[in-house]
Amino acid sequence: MLTKEIIDGCIRKDRASQHLLYKEFYSYSLGICKRYSISEFEASDVLNKGFLKIFNNIGLYDATKPIKAWIGKIMVNTAIDHYRANLRFTGHDDISEYEHNGTEAVVYGQMAYKELLLLVQSLSPSYRVVFNMYAIDGYSHDEIAKKLNISVGSSKSNLFKARQKLQDMIRDMETNTIKLKVVSDNEQERKNERRA
Repeated sequence: MLTKEIIDGCIRKDRASQHLLYKEFYSYSLGICKRYSISEFEASDVLNKGFLKIFNNIGLYDATKPIKAWIGKIMVNTAIDHYRANLRFTGHDDISEYEHNGTEAVVYGQMAYKELLLLVQSLSPSYRVVFNMYAIDGYSHDEIAKKLNISVGSSKSNLFKARQKLQDMIRDMETNTIKLKVVSDNEQERKNERRA
């Protein structure tokens, strides 16, 4: 359990307190960073930058609010900053008239978190960032547009394309699973025939 003493120690730049805070929120923070990153290496880089921001700005933390939410916000913002520093939104269509139908929640709900994370990580950086910000972190298209310096239409377009890509990948996974099951069943039948 995180105590006021640990936070006070972090404000004083006490290494032991910083280590305890890091240890307490490592998994939670890494989960956020993985959603925005293409690899474990990139996620670790974002995580370390995020904790550096946390330790440098812990004096700004409002103790009347949950520290987990504050840390989460810093990690999301660090991931977005990392994206903006390394990539640019180029060559993406602006689809201002796009309206979403809202059917993906059922599909995503049936998948294990790790499977979905791998699929999200395989999206292009612009699709991945907008998908995470909108679908997982709850940003509006207006907020995404402002944070990423893109149009609202580009945000909607990238979200639409990310969802389409994820749905295509899920269908491909299901098709491959069915194919593997059929092959496995056929092999089992052949083995049973040989034994008879």
